[in-house]
Amino acid sequence: MGVRGETGAEEVRRLELRGAEGVVGRCRDFTAAALADWGWTPARDEEAREVADDVLLLVSEVVTNACLHAGGPEEIVLRHRDGVLRVEVADPSPEHPRRGGPRPSSLPGGHGVMVLDRLAGRWGSRTRETGGGKVVWLEIAGPGAIRPPSDLRIPGA
Repeated sequence: MGVRGETGAEEVRRLELRGAEGVVGRCRDFTAAALADWGWTPARDEEAREVADDVLLLVSEVVTNACLHAGGPEEIVLRHRDGVLRVEVADPSPEHPRRGGPRPSSLPGGHGVMVLDRLAGRWGSRTRETGGGKVVWLEIAGPGAIRPPSDLRIPGA
């Protein structure tokens, strides 16, 4: 059984978010359901399980950062095409994520960018075209996918 979205049209899921209570769990559940629909779960092997776990961790991280630093997430969008998942989290803040200075790993917090750097194939942020604020995005390839297709990327991202 292949992963849906491996070839062909992009599949998109969108969830508008209101309020911060339970938003991280809602976004994880929303993402987990999409991964199941797109054939990423149940995992067919250890690599596939690790990739799905990484996706859920990355969603938690980006949504938590929007809650802590950007006034809360307003929307999460999942785009799936050619075995690559793109996660986009929109928030009202115009401030883009930036790397902090060196920080001891034993201290809590402040490790979000490091998590993105290590687990996401690509990530970044862009200014929203309408409504102000920004979108923080990340891309992660499913098991067996080579690289994100260039037409999945948003210009300027």
